[in-house]
Amino acid sequence: MLDTLYHEFGYGYVPRWHHDVLDIEGTYLDDPRHLLLVAVHDGEVVATTGVRSAGPAHPPHPRWLAERYPSGSTAQLVRVYVHPEHRRRGLARTLVHTACDIIANMPGYKSIYLHTNVNVEGVETFWRSMAEEVFDARTTGEHGPGVATVHFEIPMRRRPAGEAAQYSTAGHIP
Repeated sequence: MLDTLYHEFGYGYVPRWHHDVLDIEGTYLDDPRHLLLVAVHDGEVVATTGVRSAGPAHPPHPRWLAERYPSGSTAQLVRVYVHPEHRRRGLARTLVHTACDIIANMPGYKSIYLHTNVNVEGVETFWRSMAEEVFDARTTGEHGPGVATVHFEIPMRRRPAGEAAQYSTAGHIP
């Protein structure tokens, strides 16, 4: 996750926004409504997807967005990162689908929300194939110069107990 912040985003670790990256246990493991999924190849984490029960904060995001996605009932997808050498294999899609299935069966969640920096190559196309745009903040500069933020929602799909999602094994790294 730190590699992505430094090498992909170019701005590095910002304590106000990235505290979870250094406190994985406290953020993802100690809270039963939070989740961190990882894909591992040869003992190295090559992809991540996190879930936190928090909506977007106001500020920096617009008040109406924070009200639409309140903390507690909103599952926010975070840290959907894939190491560049492992992209285009379905890892992110598989991790996001898995996270969404888990969220849909957790009590109390009403929506799945995320925001992303669409300046990273392929990110905007990826999210538009899986989610619905809620707000394009590129014109507002809400995260400062050089950051192009777009907010999305993924429709919640609850499955009957025992019905598993069917995914391609394209995301499997031999």
